[in-house]
Amino acid sequence: MTHRFSVRVYYEDTDLAGIVYYANYLKFIERGRSEWVRACGVDQARLKAETGMVFVVRRVEADYLRPAVYDDVLEVTTDLVELGGARIVLDQAVWRGGDKLFTARVVLVCLGVSGATRLPPAVRAALQGCLTV
Repeated sequence: MTHRFSVRVYYEDTDLAGIVYYANYLKFIERGRSEWVRACGVDQARLKAETGMVFVVRRVEADYLRPAVYDDVLEVTTDLVELGGARIVLDQAVWRGGDKLFTARVVLVCLGVSGATRLPPAVRAALQGCLTV
């Protein structure tokens, strides 16, 4: 299941050249990931409150392909490609219409109060349902 999230480029997202500042793509995909987790049925605030567990980014491999500019309407896509014991691997992209502007492979880990920890069975099952085949 590819998750889709729409975001508009505002003036504050651009740099002196009038294009989206490179670091803001990371913000866009973060929002897309948060909405993906929610769409999979995982309440991150409740997970943290009840278990102390959170998802953190361990690694990002990013490729900037084309610039976005002020007032563009972009779409962030998120695909789950691997689900390990404590690790989640996602492919994300930012699109403007049919043009792919940015891609990233993101590795998340589940952290508990004492470090990396296995995903709880209910969370694992919810995320498994969002696995892209």
